Amino acid sequence: MHTIPHMFSMGRIRRLPVSSKAPAAGFTLVEVLLAAMIITIAFVTLLSVIPYSTAAVQSGNQTSTATFLANQKLEEAKNIPWTSTPDNDCLGVSANATSAPTVPGGKSCTLGAVNVAAGGALTWFADQSSTAITGFNGYSRTVRITNCAVTACGVISDSAMRQVAVAVTFQPLTSTTTAAAAKTVTVSMYIAQR
Repeated sequence: MHTIPHMFSMGRIRRLPVSSKAPAAGFTLVEVLLAAMIITIAFVTLLSVIPYSTAAVQSGNQTSTATFLANQKLEEAKNIPWTSTPDNDCLGVSANATSAPTVPGGKSCTLGAVNVAAGGALTWFADQSSTAITGFNGYSRTVRITNCAVTACGVISDSAMRQVAVAVTFQPLTSTTTAAAAKTVTVSMYIAQR
């Protein structure tokens, strides 16, 4: 092919200026390293919180279990016979704050095939150690029953009323290596003689 030099005169072609300071796309190495350091610090901080949140969830679980065990015993107490006619006292009374309930003096208890004389221990309300509650190792349970005629139950002073208090104790999980103090959940209610 033949070109005619006078048609493409170099004087008429104008060159566009090229700038060596064109804006760069992306991030510099310093920016990337700074962002990586900030993200690492954030993740390490979040990881340090996990043991505390795990302990809080476990504590809530243990407290719920203790409350369940206390309510379970209260339900049993509601179904125990304590009647005036016929005279049958299987609910019993605790002699003091550290004693399990026994059949009161002058009374007796008949529950199914079980007969308990006055002063006899009521096995269904016996103190349970941390290995005695089937399926719930680590939880201990006590039942204390107050005769509202002898020791006023708040504002109630009535021989036909008793206060049943169930305390469940457990050792909470901690987020540190130090052992936490034992925790006790206490649930109580009043029962009327039927």
